[in-house]
Amino acid sequence: MLRLSLSSLRRRRGAFAASFLAMFLGATILMAFASLLDTAEGTSGTAKSTLTTMALVVGGWGLVLVVFAVTSTLTLSVRQRGAELALLKSVGATPAQLGRMIVGETGGLAVVAALLAVPAALLAGRGLLGMLHASGQVPDEIGYAFGPVALTMGLGITFASATGAALITARRATRVRVTESLMAAAVEPGGLSRKRIVGAVLFLALALNLGVVTATMMRGAGTDAMATSGQADIFAAIGLALLAPLIIRLATGVLAGPLRRLGGVAGELAVTNLRRRTGQMASVLTPIILFTGTGVGTLYLQDIENASMSAAGLAKTAEQKDIETLNFVVIGMIVVFTAIMLVNTLVTATTHRRREFGQQRLAGATPGQVLGTVALESAVLAATGVVCGAVAALFTVLPFSIARSGTAVPDGGPGIFVAVAALAVVLTGVTALGTARRTVRTPAVAAVGV
Repeated sequence: MLRLSLSSLRRRRGAFAASFLAMFLGATILMAFASLLDTAEGTSGTAKSTLTTMALVVGGWGLVLVVFAVTSTLTLSVRQRGAELALLKSVGATPAQLGRMIVGETGGLAVVAALLAVPAALLAGRGLLGMLHASGQVPDEIGYAFGPVALTMGLGITFASATGAALITARRATRVRVTESLMAAAVEPGGLSRKRIVGAVLFLALALNLGVVTATMMRGAGTDAMATSGQADIFAAIGLALLAPLIIRLATGVLAGPLRRLGGVAGELAVTNLRRRTGQMASVLTPIILFTGTGVGTLYLQDIENASMSAAGLAKTAEQKDIETLNFVVIGMIVVFTAIMLVNTLVTATTHRRREFGQQRLAGATPGQVLGTVALESAVLAATGVVCGAVAALFTVLPFSIARSGTAVPDGGPGIFVAVAALAVVLTGVTALGTARRTVRTPAVAAVGV
């Protein structure tokens, strides 16, 4: 199995790229924020509280996103290898052997990714402390420390989350019979597992509960309302992301007619691909939802808070400045992480379609029609992700606005939403089209033979 895993890693470098980058970024985030706990050792008072709070709150959310991203990208990489796994089953490989192969590959990648992330985490951690120095929240005499807490959390959690995700993915992949595996490699099933549905319901219910608590029990509580409302958009975004396959099917059903009428051949191909490649498209939709939902929700959260303080003619206290910094660090981390994952997932998914694009061109489609298909698919995914992200953001924005200003509609206007949505659309379109343009440069016959 070790020899088979090494051979698979060499031949399927592209299929592992998204998972490796997710692990690398995750380890970087975890170690950077965990190093603040190392830095807090020996300190006391406000400085210790600030360092510990930022490490636990932001690092905790980083952990949730890392586990979710690793699981999503690993599922994509295994799905892309469906035909290979089916072939191995047909020549006698047992489910246990395939499971050990997938877990072994993932564990090896996780260790390498975490070790390579150490220098990046050092730089990021120093940057975080420098930001706290510059804002006056931590005294300049407190020096940076990168010690056992950062290394243990970074290496341990990255490895544990990656192998856990691999076990789940391997169990799902190896339980399917050979004939079903071959069929799934050609046409991806778009159904939702029971665990996925239960997870989505739990996350959405938790987000709704936090929203209700904010709008009722936290009304008039001032800045303290952030403690409940600030988490709701992240939980809601994760819940909707778990429902991504179902959402894509619904969106395709609604938009199929307009796509065919306006897009012609490209529109027909786009509808077909969205229906046949639901799982792959869901992997792309997930970071769009997370990016939009958390970005819009957190930015409006702080905007509402600033407007409330200004209307009351109050100056921010040191604690409120700490919370504002924490909010912007959270949004910065989430936006950067999900943006990179969006680009990485799109590049991996689109590059994997080289053979598909070659077959379409041999069947008569022009390179322009292939690119038009990708453009329409990206438009559907971007629009769907932005809408779902906006819905997720409402779980934070509406309750917090009620709690702080007594009205559900904030005074900030649509500017924040438009900016975040535009960035999501640009990232999706430019990445997908740029990758597809490079992919179709390969001659059709050579692409089919890959």
